[in-house]
Amino acid sequence: MKTITVAAVLVLCSAAVGAQTTYTPPRTPFGHPDLQGIWQVMNTAAWDIQDHGASLGVPAGRGVVEGHEIPYQPWALERKQQNDASRATLDPDRRCLLSGVPRITYMPHPFQIVQQEDKINILYEYNHTLRHIYMNGNPHPEGPIEWWMGDSRGRWEGNTLVVDTIHFTPETWFDQAGNFHSEQLHVVERFTRTAPDHMLYEVTIEDPKVFTRPWKMSMPLYRRVDADAEILEYECYAYLLEETWPNK
Repeated sequence: MKTITVAAVLVLCSAAVGAQTTYTPPRTPFGHPDLQGIWQVMNTAAWDIQDHGASLGVPAGRGVVEGHEIPYQPWALERKQQNDASRATLDPDRRCLLSGVPRITYMPHPFQIVQQEDKINILYEYNHTLRHIYMNGNPHPEGPIEWWMGDSRGRWEGNTLVVDTIHFTPETWFDQAGNFHSEQLHVVERFTRTAPDHMLYEVTIEDPKVFTRPWKMSMPLYRRVDADAEILEYECYAYLLEETWPNK
């Protein structure tokens, strides 16, 4: 049996990383990198974006926050802890509200990317959510505006789709664990295909009202390759939870 040295392993790992970063995706008829297809995460970020153990209804999982720490201001950390303690009734998802950005991306449901020349559309299975990313170079409309999914404007940086989103309602959370934001949330997403059926999803979060500095999340997305893959229907029935709604 051949012995593989540590140096050899490092060389192999470096080659694998290099292969990912130099992958050239196919192009759309408009000449843009083709991100189309049905994609899905394979993590537990929808329950908690940080490392967490298992509990009733929550699978254990590794976090997706770079550096593992969310830089809350002191008052906001207390609010997050209160949210977590009362998540069964406070989580907006429990009331069938739209998940917001970026949470909608890592819900445990697939989503489909459809590209047009001046717009990218994302069709989410969860709650029939539809998102438009405008690629025509127009700026965000003047605010303040509070939208559940914000206003998304995209551009290409090489083979990476960069999406800048503002104008959020403060009603959405980042996960079921009570991580939250204010109406000053600013999200920058980066979508980069690293292989035929893999895509790197990176998110920078900025909210000076809640956090002391910007922070990041990252995770792989996996393309559904089963022959009959399609977006199906997931309907949230809020009336089943009415009795637990706060301030009803």
